[in-house]
Amino acid sequence: MGRDSHPLLSGGRRETSFSHGFSADQMQSLAAMCETLVPPLSPDSIGDGIPRNEAVCSFFRASGSRHPIPDEVAERMVKRGQHKAVFVVSLVLKILSYRLGTLLLCGFLCLDWRWPFVHKFQEMPLERREIVLNRWSRQKKLIPLKVAFAMVKLLCLFIFFSRTDENSKNPSWEAIGYESLAGKGLKITESSETDICNIKCDAVIIGSGCGGGVAAAVLAQSGQKVVVLEKGDYFTPQDYSSLEAPSLNQMYESGGMLSTVDGKFMILAGSTVGGGSTVNWSASIKTPSSVLHEWSVDHKIPLFGSPEYLSAMDVVCKRIGVTENCTEEGFQNQILRKGCSNLGLHVETVPRNSPESHYCGSCCYGCRMGEKRGTDCTWLVDAVEHDAVILTGCKADKLILETRDDEKVGPRCSGVIATVSNRDFSKKLRIEAKVTISACGSLLTPPLLISSGLKNPNIGTNLHLHPVLLVWGYFPENSSGYRGRIYEGGIISSIHKVVSEDSSEVQAIIETPALGPGSFASLFPWVSGAEMKNRVVKYPRTAHLFALVRDQGSGVIKEEGIINYRLSQMDKENLKLGMRQALRILIAAGAIEVGTYRSDGQRIKCRGAKQEDIDEFLASVTTPGGLGSCQEHWTVYCCAHQMGSCRMGTSEEAGAVNENGESWEAKGLFVCDGSVLPTAVGVNPMITIQSTAYCISKRIAESLRKEKFPRAG
Repeated sequence: MGRDSHPLLSGGRRETSFSHGFSADQMQSLAAMCETLVPPLSPDSIGDGIPRNEAVCSFFRASGSRHPIPDEVAERMVKRGQHKAVFVVSLVLKILSYRLGTLLLCGFLCLDWRWPFVHKFQEMPLERREIVLNRWSRQKKLIPLKVAFAMVKLLCLFIFFSRTDENSKNPSWEAIGYESLAGKGLKITESSETDICNIKCDAVIIGSGCGGGVAAAVLAQSGQKVVVLEKGDYFTPQDYSSLEAPSLNQMYESGGMLSTVDGKFMILAGSTVGGGSTVNWSASIKTPSSVLHEWSVDHKIPLFGSPEYLSAMDVVCKRIGVTENCTEEGFQNQILRKGCSNLGLHVETVPRNSPESHYCGSCCYGCRMGEKRGTDCTWLVDAVEHDAVILTGCKADKLILETRDDEKVGPRCSGVIATVSNRDFSKKLRIEAKVTISACGSLLTPPLLISSGLKNPNIGTNLHLHPVLLVWGYFPENSSGYRGRIYEGGIISSIHKVVSEDSSEVQAIIETPALGPGSFASLFPWVSGAEMKNRVVKYPRTAHLFALVRDQGSGVIKEEGIINYRLSQMDKENLKLGMRQALRILIAAGAIEVGTYRSDGQRIKCRGAKQEDIDEFLASVTTPGGLGSCQEHWTVYCCAHQMGSCRMGTSEEAGAVNENGESWEAKGLFVCDGSVLPTAVGVNPMITIQSTAYCISKRIAESLRKEKFPRAG
């Protein structure tokens, strides 16, 4: 990502020379404002309960006017501030440098009984300057004064508490109990020429989800200095609101509105600390043995047929607290289980990474109960306890690929260039490491590798999505024996597998989704305003099931946000069979009306319907095209699992990485997320991704122990 995309990142701090262009008089006014914002205080001002050690006393005595803080404030303001705001501050500082100007802006507070009777701003007692700034901060009419106050306050306090000396120390950090990155054993320097912060570590991991979280823990526990980059934000259970719109906006890629280029698929992917594990639906299913056999035999990857991998699954399940039973199922899972029972179909209990009594229907927005064990509260905790550093709001821009004269095997990856930013601040980072691990998922790892210069044709292809189609059934409150509402209870606790009678192969799985009222209303077919309103009021008791297939078709993701995908004919057939089976289950469970999400509102009233009418309806259920199709009726497909876009292979012709997760093209570059999986899994992939990441990161740790990778820089 270039500098043009980051207008605030346009200059740097200079210790000895400044080019802000403010006059000496303006700088005196600015220094007085900085001193007012961070005033020098006597230790007598230290509040009760605060230790009065030397560090705290020194902090209280420190002033925001000390050199070179005012100059750095001016420099950053001119280089990075909005031009109009900078003009306002410059004008205010100029006016304050005159006595009459100070009288104009500060009023009678600048008056004195002694000569010269009217003080300039910098001559006013600190207590009066404080009153002035407080007044400016509350201005309703003279907005430029509020702008001047806010801009100087923002920059002054930021610089005061963030600037470091040649030893990467800030004088206030000990007093306020802050431990910097340097306190974690990382070597940090800042270039005054480029304004890039340089960090050196043993391993840098891009992404904190199912792959990155596990890798961070394993490597940190092995004694490596680990830095994790996460472009999303960090939230605790106390932060979660369970509100659909803001939760999707803050915790999902593209605010939950990511789609394929043709609009056929809506794609859900986590974008927060913990990644998908923070917002997924808790299903913790081990990799099916048939899939492991296929990967180890057909794809010739021994890892997946080894005791090492089987042991990894056990380790993962133990760490994230997987339980095998559910003491009380929610509304939709009750219906799935009852419908299967009435039809004589087999239904299985889904293991979950939460207690057996877990009854939270909003884990898709972050678990407010704090019971779901995502990487944010398991593996990442382990990593931090072993001095790993997690940088949030930090997006990887480009991998650092270097070709050395003594290496004839191609380039080596020595780290990553990243941008850490929030609303008020943006900073370039150059993180150098012995190993670099891309764990930003199947949608973001390929674009990062490709934009960094890697050419392997397997990068960004073979993308699998586990296509999903929804069906629904209405169960009125007073006419069924099912407790609760659609948004209550564990999201997934039961599963039915649709098995081929001929080969015993699983053609589709049927599970229950999380679907908030906004998503329900926006995805549900619209045929009229009146119908829509009548349908939405039934939302709480409209149970949903979905059919998910292990897709044979695949997609392409070469550029961030540009996703192309095509279903195979087999995928369409299996989805059709899955939907029909799901509708049978809803009907057998007692739904008075069932339907699909086809654009014309395809449905049938079940109460009193003849079996031949139901059979005719089921026969009419097919897999329609997407929004851009030429068909009269269309639907929206959904997806919450992305896999395979940097798959493992036995050679660079077969895959983007080898069995150890290392790039065929760049030594020291590893991929450790769902993109390395050879094919789709066919079930919820969390355990598979974490187990694969565990094996890869264990091997990386062993290589680092044997010093197979040179030290960074």
